[in-house]
Amino acid sequence: MVWRTEAAIRYRQRWKRRRLLYRALRKRRQLTPVIDRTAQIRPDDILAVSSVRNESARLPFFLEHHRKLGVAHFLFVDNCSDDGTDDYLAAQPDVSLWSTPHSYRLSRFGLDWLTWLQSQYAHGHWCLMLDADEILIYPHHDTRPLPALTDWLDRTGRQSFGTLMLDLYPKGPLGTQTYQPGDDPMQTLCWFDRGNYTIRKQPHLQSLWIQGGVRARCFFGANPRRAPTMNKVPLVKWHWRHVYVNSSHALLPRHLNRVYDEDGGEETSGILLHTKFLPEIVAKSAEEKARREHFANSALYDDYYDALADNPDLWCERSSRLTGWRQLEAMGLMSRGNWV
Repeated sequence: MVWRTEAAIRYRQRWKRRRLLYRALRKRRQLTPVIDRTAQIRPDDILAVSSVRNESARLPFFLEHHRKLGVAHFLFVDNCSDDGTDDYLAAQPDVSLWSTPHSYRLSRFGLDWLTWLQSQYAHGHWCLMLDADEILIYPHHDTRPLPALTDWLDRTGRQSFGTLMLDLYPKGPLGTQTYQPGDDPMQTLCWFDRGNYTIRKQPHLQSLWIQGGVRARCFFGANPRRAPTMNKVPLVKWHWRHVYVNSSHALLPRHLNRVYDEDGGEETSGILLHTKFLPEIVAKSAEEKARREHFANSALYDDYYDALADNPDLWCERSSRLTGWRQLEAMGLMSRGNWV
């Protein structure tokens, strides 16, 4: 009885969504406003939300890139930074900032905090959920800003926009590279894996599950099912009833996860350029292994952190050098679809 199974799935997901929204309501007490500029938000503004810790090196480029794309206001939660991240963000005229000393892991890796902020400030807006090490690009992003993309999504009845997260890395040991705050990270991290990706459909959430890239190749070869999930849905026309289930990999209601074409065509999609492997990753890996805040069962990833702390060289003969969005489209890693 397919219809009964489908009805049961919808019922469970409806209650799961309510539980997650209630979690966010409770976790709002963990947030302390540092600077609240949300009165500046206009009805048509595109917003971005992010939780951060010690990201002072990445934030200047992150903010400048997404401002140029068309993000009008940023909502940040700072989780105990001690490198000046909080002071830097508080000084930015288009940033509202909250702080919390509470556990990142126990807040569903920041999702409870960000869900609360989205419910309060992003309802009715196109909203990006990004980590500080993610740089959004999409077809024609260099000539067509985000408002052009979201206008097209609105006209065609789309409420969400999917991406592949593409791990970038340097040639040579990670810790020997150079990077200064404000630099373009793609000048340091200019290589990627182009072809070792697997894709499956998660039927209950109607989402994709993509794995692969350099982390699967170098760190999870013996256990590929534990490799990171590489698909995300970072751009959504937000409603206060929406909630992310797992990072920005999948949402409820689940129709927001259908950012692909099941009939053999290509849906318009983008890329999150993942700048995780800047030189600081070598020292940060030992710290994050000790903190145990980034995985639900962190002990299973001790070998991963140890390998990063050993200052590896991730480049291989099959690595591809990044040249731009047209190259990534030609490789099939993102698509213009019907947006031309």
